Amino acid sequence: MRVVVTGGAGDLGARVVRELQGMGHEAVVASRRTGMDLASGEGVAEAIAGADAVIHAASNPTKAQAVDVGGTVHLMDAVRRQPAPPHVVYVSIVGVDRNPYPYYRAKEMAERVIGLGNTPATIVRATQFHVLAAYFARMGAGPIALSIGDMTIQPVDIDWVATRLAQVATGPRPAAYQHHADLAGPEVFTTDQLSRLIAEHDGRTPPKVVRVPAIGGAMRSFAEGDLVPTGDVETGGRSFREWLAAQPVPLPRGRH
Repeated sequence: MRVVVTGGAGDLGARVVRELQGMGHEAVVASRRTGMDLASGEGVAEAIAGADAVIHAASNPTKAQAVDVGGTVHLMDAVRRQPAPPHVVYVSIVGVDRNPYPYYRAKEMAERVIGLGNTPATIVRATQFHVLAAYFARMGAGPIALSIGDMTIQPVDIDWVATRLAQVATGPRPAAYQHHADLAGPEVFTTDQLSRLIAEHDGRTPPKVVRVPAIGGAMRSFAEGDLVPTGDVETGGRSFREWLAAQPVPLPRGRH
């Protein structure tokens, strides 16, 4: 199969490309580096020409309206103009329908754009990748870690998500728009627990966890557990503990 991966040079997209190639498929990277600009629509139709499937992994949290929403409009316009529209697999986030955080709202809007016109498409929501969960667990400074209320996270292995996306895209083609089961890791943690695990990994004293008030709709949503799946869910991949054991000591800071 010929599978186009938008954002194919990013952390997730590059893994999806490698997975597809390992499965024997033709994986095509579509990004600004290859001449496709989702925000403007330039090169989108050319990028997906002849594709059997498109894995839409491109995203930009700082330009979500332009890239995630506007870019998805451009992509779906091009998809629907194809003689044989490809199966579109969209990578979304668990909780986008329950949280007013602007980036999450943009992801939900992109889901709705894809659902227009009844084009064969699959929405796959995933929880936070392990590296982002670690970032959340180390908000604060020095011996202090911050937690938004009793926030819980069910972090997932990015490599496993990449594998499942490749399998969904190359598997049975849906007749119309559908939601796949949410993808999540095998364990649910509070940020307190994650902070302690990271401290043990680094060989330092666990930080004092300070709970900050959940002010505003987005923070309340995080505090109320909306990052954890509540419906149909598929769990798999390395656990956070297994991922952490394979990381350098001390664990580097950052989201990537």
